[in-house]
Amino acid sequence: GYLSPYFVTDAEKMLVEFENPHIFLTEKKINVVQHILPILENVARSGRPLLIIAEDVEGEALSTLVLNKLRGGLQVAAVKAPGFGDRRKDMLGDIAVIAGAKYVVNDELAVKMEDISLSDLGTAKNVRITKDTTTIIGSVDSNSEVIASRTNQIKAQM
Repeated sequence: GYLSPYFVTDAEKMLVEFENPHIFLTEKKINVVQHILPILENVARSGRPLLIIAEDVEGEALSTLVLNKLRGGLQVAAVKAPGFGDRRKDMLGDIAVIAGAKYVVNDELAVKMEDISLSDLGTAKNVRITKDTTTIIGSVDSNSEVIASRTNQIKAQM
C-alpha cells in the first residue's frame, strides 16, 4: 500500500488510481531526493503519473514527493517493495518483466538511479493502491520473449 495518505487521488475511497503510469523499481531505500530528481523531472515533462516501488522512501525524499503531489506538480505515489531478501529481489524482477522496466536498480547494477531515463521505466495500463495493497493491471507492451526468458529462469531455479 501507499507510504503516505497524501498520495491518494480518490479521497472518498482512500485510494490512488493512475492510468498509464511510469513505474520505477529499486531494491534500495530512497531518502535523498537528489537520487531520483532526474527521474521526477523527466516524468513531470511526460505528463504521466509515476509509481515508485522501493525498499522504502523516507525523510526528505518522501516529503518532496508529497509536496510535489499536493502542489499538483506531479502525480506520484510510492509503495514498499513486496517480500523480503531474495524473495523481494525475485518479486521485483517479476514486476519489471510484466511492466517492461529495463532495470531494477540495486547495488549490483552499474546503473545508478540518477542515470535512469524514461525508456528504462516500466508502464502499466492501470495501477490501484490502497492503504494495504498495490495492484498493477495490464502491461502496456507485453514482450513475450522477455516473459518466456523470465519463465525459463524461474524453472531453472526449481
